[in-house]
Amino acid sequence: MARTPHRKTPTKRSGTASADEIARFAAMADAWWEADGEFRPLHRLNPVRIAFIRDRVVGHFRLDGSARQPFRGLDLLDIGCGGGLLSEPMRRLGAAVTGIDAAEQNVRVAGVHAAQSGLDIDYRCVLPEVLAGEGPRFDVVLNMEVVEHVADLDAFHEACCTLVKPGGVMVVSTINRTLKSFALAKVGAEYVLRWIPRGTHDWRKFVRPSELAAGLSAHGVEIVALKGMTYGPLRGDWFLSPDVDVNYLAFAVKG
Repeated sequence: MARTPHRKTPTKRSGTASADEIARFAAMADAWWEADGEFRPLHRLNPVRIAFIRDRVVGHFRLDGSARQPFRGLDLLDIGCGGGLLSEPMRRLGAAVTGIDAAEQNVRVAGVHAAQSGLDIDYRCVLPEVLAGEGPRFDVVLNMEVVEHVADLDAFHEACCTLVKPGGVMVVSTINRTLKSFALAKVGAEYVLRWIPRGTHDWRKFVRPSELAAGLSAHGVEIVALKGMTYGPLRGDWFLSPDVDVNYLAFAVKG
């Protein structure tokens, strides 16, 4: 059985963010919107992620799923927004979107692309714990492909959960810590297929669904739905599945 990875205590300077992780993604910031570039895996994952978010949010808030902008009237926060790959679709679905990231370069790229696309999105270079201290709360908080990169997972969970309004929801996407994920998400994706740069992930920081559930539950947010994201080599794309051994999505509600 793999040991639960040690979580570093955040420094006053860096908070929950990891300086090494910030630097790694900042160095690739200009490639966010290159569909066949460094972030190609996220571009391929995006349709599955968007469909999951849309369907679950529409169902939870009893919205009109047939509407062109079913998220109209919702305040949505995209934590670790990167270049805005999810923030922009959420804005097009009608939500008032705030995107935050620890890397200034990511926020710059996201802001420029949103302006070019005619989308009004509030992008900010700020950590979730700082934003939580400022007081805003959101109907929907997206926490996608972030938890496996933070310096202090417990503090990160606390900040993210604080940012959800009572009755609001959080959507989390991350990678399970299993032997299968080591083979596929670490060795396969980084060294064999070279989908992502080597060193992108530390397998020890991958988060099991049970650990995620416990971390969120400690702050009043409960997972109500869990789905795997599976790559079909014959189909050449990703799809939702019951298999959560590698990539998975969680939908959680704050009481």
